[in-house]
Amino acid sequence: MTATRIAVRIHADDPISQSGVAAQLRTRPELRLLASTDPGPADVVLVVADSVDQRVVNSLRGLCRAVPAALVLVVSALDDAAVATAVECGVVGLLRRSEATADQLVATLGAAVRGEGAIPPDLLGRLLNQMGRIQRQILDPRGLSFSGLHQREIEVLRLVSEGHDTREIAQQLAYSERTVKNVLHDVTSRLQLRNRTHAVAYALRQGLI
Repeated sequence: MTATRIAVRIHADDPISQSGVAAQLRTRPELRLLASTDPGPADVVLVVADSVDQRVVNSLRGLCRAVPAALVLVVSALDDAAVATAVECGVVGLLRRSEATADQLVATLGAAVRGEGAIPPDLLGRLLNQMGRIQRQILDPRGLSFSGLHQREIEVLRLVSEGHDTREIAQQLAYSERTVKNVLHDVTSRLQLRNRTHAVAYALRQGLI
């Protein structure tokens, strides 16, 4: 049985980059390149750029909102700030142009489709350190996490997940019952969740509880 080929749509800064990357990938049996006029859905959108400037950021954000496909970025200049910005824009695979061989591109595109992030190893540790600094220096003092939840919201959801009712949660956290209800209402409203059960499911998926 023949494996399904990955449908790839290419967005490049210029026609030369567009045709060059397309020529590099067109012969790969793992891939199916979509023309700009092809209305078919893509599994991956491959963005090729010189740098992660504001124009590229706007393009990535627009693609992330409009296209239900994984985003992979190939860029000439890739430093810590560019990596963090790309990740914030929804990119799941990153490559430097100098390292973007056909084999490496295919591997990164495949990883993106499988939901596996791909980033240059030398930048991964620095990205994690940067995220740790943001958490410690900016979010922690405000009682926030990367999920957008306050620490007390996480505590309330943890107790809900353990089967405690509003009164018991209020007793354990030394809150009023009204405060517990307000916390749960704020979480469900802000994150557009249906009810407290949905909120607990969200927190579990995010690894918060």
